[in-house]
Amino acid sequence: MRYLPHSEEDIKEMLQAIGVEDIDDLFGMIPQHCRMTKPLNLPDPMTEWELQRHLTERASDAGISPDYKVFVGAGSYEHFIPAWIPYVLERSEFTTAYTPYQPEVSQGTLQGIYEYQTLICRLLGMEVANASLYDGASALAEGLLMAIRISKKKKVAVSHTVHPHYRQVVRTYLKPTGYEIIELPYDDDGRTDLTSVQGIGDLAAVAVQSPNFFGCVENLAEVHDQADAAGAMLVVTFTEALSYGLLRNPGSFGADIVCGEGQSLGIPQSFGGPSLGILATQMKYVRSMPGRLVGKTVDRDGRRGFVLTLATREQHIRREKATSNICTNQGLCALAAAMYMACLGKTGFQELATLNYDKAEYGKKRLQDAGYRIPFQSPTFNEFLVDCSSAPAGWYDEVVNDKIIPGMCVDTDYPALKHHYLLCVTETKTKDDIDVLVERMAS
Repeated sequence: MRYLPHSEEDIKEMLQAIGVEDIDDLFGMIPQHCRMTKPLNLPDPMTEWELQRHLTERASDAGISPDYKVFVGAGSYEHFIPAWIPYVLERSEFTTAYTPYQPEVSQGTLQGIYEYQTLICRLLGMEVANASLYDGASALAEGLLMAIRISKKKKVAVSHTVHPHYRQVVRTYLKPTGYEIIELPYDDDGRTDLTSVQGIGDLAAVAVQSPNFFGCVENLAEVHDQADAAGAMLVVTFTEALSYGLLRNPGSFGADIVCGEGQSLGIPQSFGGPSLGILATQMKYVRSMPGRLVGKTVDRDGRRGFVLTLATREQHIRREKATSNICTNQGLCALAAAMYMACLGKTGFQELATLNYDKAEYGKKRLQDAGYRIPFQSPTFNEFLVDCSSAPAGWYDEVVNDKIIPGMCVDTDYPALKHHYLLCVTETKTKDDIDVLVERMAS
């Protein structure tokens, strides 16, 4: 049943129309002794988060197995999504819309993309953003190819702290082209070691992730200075877009291209996809940007309209001028991200980012107090690395049996970090959840 709220004026008009003084007169035929004369005994109102948790606990009381408490991030993050976002997003005019091949009759689709682009530029501190790409990994690969086109150089330096899957996609993109990828190591603080950058000739771009795969916040001011001194462009990628509600955005450090993953912006994890590739840059590079760009204009009668301003693939322009073979954009995911950012607003975005930071710091401190070593002392956001080499054999399986997933082992991609686990704490975890995790790991 739909909920149809009425204002006091609406109620007054309806009562006048049927000729009664107040609502109680509508129930005059009900005997007085059959009426309730005191307020309903209802519990205090709850926030949406509290209500979800309450229902989960009641389901557990009824014998329904509770969900696992998952402390894994590593590029895909569990966040609360306001219930109205999937409700509106699932309207047929949104879910059935596809690529605007006839943009002049796709005004709603184009307006949604335009507003997404605007909000992304504000979030990242950049001047222009495209209509979205497939995911964060393809966005980084496209961003590096864009830097190569602009600089006309043949080498890119990519930090080893960039997400391993992103680096693999970059290798897949660049291997057939003859361009060279140089990996930059990380230092004792879990940040990118930039000492070798000045010795690299013909360098198109320096690419770092911040917060990086270990959750460490990179020193983007230093990275920018080193890239600038080497005559290279600064490409900043990310997996946790929410971090820029608290951290200074890449644009404020002079980034040339910013690209990454937007899954945290109102998009569920959904067993790994779909996700949202974000790419933004400076206006002077707009004609080298992959994908499509929506702009705003007026028609001959002065009415506002939205248009497909740039589309740089080979089906739209001469093949030798094309910048990418990206065929479409993640329209529905981009719309979800725009709705999520508009819903939170600037203040709400900052508050949520701060809450994520505080909870992760609490978890980190509790684990340190329990005897676990935190190998990197750089500031982190949401996730952090824990050295579990001193834990007893079989500890991980024991904790999982308690329906807790205590992070992800990283030694497959980082052999030097054997028995190190990457833990993530977002606003979806309560203080009790964190305390239980630490107690299980400590025992």
